[in-house]
Amino acid sequence: MGNKIKKIGILTGGGDCPGLNAVIRAATRTAILKYGLEVVGFKNGYRGLYLGQTVKLDMDAISGILPLGGTILYTSNKTNLFKFPFEEDGKTVYRDVSDVGVKNIEEAGIDAMIIIGGDGTLTSGRDFARKGVKVVGVPKTIDNDLALTDVTFGFDTAVSVATEALDRLHTTAESHHRIMCLEVMGRYAGWIALHAGIAGGADVILIPEIPYDIEKVAEKIVERRRAGKDFSIVVVAEGAKPKSGDVVVSQVVEDSPDPIRLGGIGQKIARDLEELVELETRATILGHLQRGGKPTAYDRILSTRYGKAAVDLIMEGKFGNMVSLRGGKISYAPLEDVIGQQKNVDPEGELVNVARSIGISFGD
Repeated sequence: MGNKIKKIGILTGGGDCPGLNAVIRAATRTAILKYGLEVVGFKNGYRGLYLGQTVKLDMDAISGILPLGGTILYTSNKTNLFKFPFEEDGKTVYRDVSDVGVKNIEEAGIDAMIIIGGDGTLTSGRDFARKGVKVVGVPKTIDNDLALTDVTFGFDTAVSVATEALDRLHTTAESHHRIMCLEVMGRYAGWIALHAGIAGGADVILIPEIPYDIEKVAEKIVERRRAGKDFSIVVVAEGAKPKSGDVVVSQVVEDSPDPIRLGGIGQKIARDLEELVELETRATILGHLQRGGKPTAYDRILSTRYGKAAVDLIMEGKFGNMVSLRGGKISYAPLEDVIGQQKNVDPEGELVNVARSIGISFGD
């Protein structure tokens, strides 16, 4: 089956992420140098697939992109060709226009697609595979919450950014005798908060998997004050929630596939703690800083491994799969098994136990 492949397409969807360009580069170089294939990219994610916006990917096009953040193909995290919005009589109606995408793939002479993205992007990838498109997925999300892979590229960079932020907050917190709350990304999974909290010497880590009691968080800070520490560092994932409440929603975006936007939990924790502990408290929301800039060396290498493996899977005829990292080795898993399966922090797992052992509180 593999020997019939002459031209492959690449698409990046969902939120941008450090390492996307490294995947594009590795896939393109492997396709050209190892297999003698042609490579084209679809611009702007699935929107570009719908509009037929292609760009030739050759050795010149990918030169110098290894350390670049973002994606040279650009992206869209609002476009779903299986539920595409149209305005009719002042109302928004949704239609399945995936056949247009299939037609554009065929008209471009593309034999197989590499689709790089998280759960939403790969869900559409699986749906295109069901329509007969030869698809291989690559797992991308800074949240590290995709199933059946140990690590997604972009996660290490996000943790590094959050850790550096904690290092900086430490010095100002200590100088002013303040509590500093750092809100990091992590809607449903607390991987960034957990890793950065341990690496950055946080005193409290609040994650979605372990609902917190604000009184217990305050107790930890009081305990530190008794020990002569008049400052504390709290890391909170945006999806963290109290035992008796729900997540903090910053806005609802109606035309988005994921309309609920979280944010503001850092400010809430800061206000609550200032009242309970009577220490000046400040909140910092790291937000999109975690997505931007150069990928770490680890993410560049992982992205390169994934990009190369995606082309190998295509040439082996193993379509409908996502490349993954399992036990340090590159592997793959069926897209059907990946979709909708979240990888969460285990509240009883080794890393949580490490954190507890060194005195970090989870507010429970």
